[in-house]
Amino acid sequence: MIQSQTVPNVLKAFAHLLNTEIQNWKLEIPEKFGRGYCMGFTFNTHIRMIISNYELNEDIIVENLDLNHSKKTLFFKFQNIFPATETLPGEKQLKSPPSVLIGTSSLNTDTVIPIHTNTATINIEIDADYLSELFEISEKSTILYNLLQNKQPLLFEQMLYPSLQKIADEMISESISKTFKLFFLRIKAEELICRLLIELEKRDTKQLYTLNSSDIEKIYKVKQQMLENLSIPPVINDLAIAANMSPTKLKNLFKQIFGNSIFNYYQEFRMKEAAILLKQGNLSVSDVGYKLGFTNLSHFSKVFATHTGVKPKQYSKS
Repeated sequence: MIQSQTVPNVLKAFAHLLNTEIQNWKLEIPEKFGRGYCMGFTFNTHIRMIISNYELNEDIIVENLDLNHSKKTLFFKFQNIFPATETLPGEKQLKSPPSVLIGTSSLNTDTVIPIHTNTATINIEIDADYLSELFEISEKSTILYNLLQNKQPLLFEQMLYPSLQKIADEMISESISKTFKLFFLRIKAEELICRLLIELEKRDTKQLYTLNSSDIEKIYKVKQQMLENLSIPPVINDLAIAANMSPTKLKNLFKQIFGNSIFNYYQEFRMKEAAILLKQGNLSVSDVGYKLGFTNLSHFSKVFATHTGVKPKQYSKS
């Protein structure tokens, strides 16, 4: 029997709504409600984690019984991290690469949580004061200092490198006995958090702008608009008008959240798409270049080599 206090209250509430039981921290979605699973772990008073990979027939609203306004909490939401074998039957493989959202609790203070019909994430919440005791952070470390101070709404998105994806894979698929499961997963969760904070500290950020949900929604719409057609380079003024922001504000908030300028971010995704198309082998190098909006193929080859380390022709044959 697992101890009840090691299961997050929100998972218990979810199980109650589905009229099912949690076995070994795992809630299997009953067939009449959908398919998949949700696992939850309260490691200690400082850190908890929920791993979700399910599809529901309809949205469900669950009261967030774990919400504590008196605590300064950071959340880490991992997206697109499940391997193809973990993808639910009939679900299309997501195009977006693995990434993690890192934010302050002031952006996640709803008293109810929408349990969406299609969820494949890992969510980790950790006490900012607990982290502060582990680090010696000066005000020169702008991002880390402000995250741990937790006095303003902040959100960052960080791509997951293969080494970080490997840790996430181990958390999802490693077969660990019940005796060691909590210990193993807590260590992995803390390793992920540490490595992600190391990556955030590398960002060249001197000033942080306070965010609100409206601005965040607009920035993500700009991102979506930009990536929906990678053959058309972004025009800052057009994006700013669509977002109802000044070009300066748009550029500042975009770089703060994603750690990159709008054009560099676009170019990085453009080259990722080029790599996918070249690997598929259905198109020639010139076809891929033209498809992604390049009129000068030598320029395409140079940009691709800058991002991947090899020329497109070499990459397509590798």
